[in-house]
Amino acid sequence: MQTERIKIQTLDDIPADRRRGGEVRTLLSPKTVGSTSGFMGVANLAPGEKINEHYHPYSEEFLYVISGALVAQLDGIPYRLRARQGLLIPIGVRHRLINEGDQGVSLVFHLGPLAPRPDMGHIDTE
Repeated sequence: MQTERIKIQTLDDIPADRRRGGEVRTLLSPKTVGSTSGFMGVANLAPGEKINEHYHPYSEEFLYVISGALVAQLDGIPYRLRARQGLLIPIGVRHRLINEGDQGVSLVFHLGPLAPRPDMGHIDTE
């Protein structure tokens, strides 16, 4: 095994991205670890927070709810998720994540494959 290719990232070393709502930290990505097939991170949503609607024209998105409960709106249809549940968001499906509860939500996300360029991977719709 080529140990120089092994990368460990610490969540506390990744700045929070709040541009689209919530607190999103992309932990493993082409930028942080040189990944070539996708990227993974975590998101936290306080009560009442949401991640704005968007879609990925090249990537599937996998969500796993660690704690709390949220509503995932997929092409306008609400799906309720709770802790220990996962969700596959297919390529091209518009989605937003909303914390309608009174407790915080923590989740893990993974997207793959990568878009041809980073600016083509995430399309905001609001």
